[in-house]
Amino acid sequence: MANVNVRNLPDEVHRAIRIQAAHHGRSTEAEIRDILEQAAKPQGRVKLGSYLAAIARDAGGLTDEEHALLESVRIKTTARAASFE
Repeated sequence: MANVNVRNLPDEVHRAIRIQAAHHGRSTEAEIRDILEQAAKPQGRVKLGSYLAAIARDAGGLTDEEHALLESVRIKTTARAASFE
């Protein structure tokens, strides 16, 4: 996991986060991780796969034949990390 240093954080902000952490029953560090995660991954966001599936549903979906055709050409090998050498 990555580490992040936050410099020049105002004392009032640190104090407010520390109080909020105590209210939630966790450490200041855990509270900051939660705040950052919520900011980076808001609950209302739509994931690309879900969005595409909704478009397909609205368009009438796939027939069994279309689904079989896509399944027959799908690459079934395990994905590998890209190499840039």
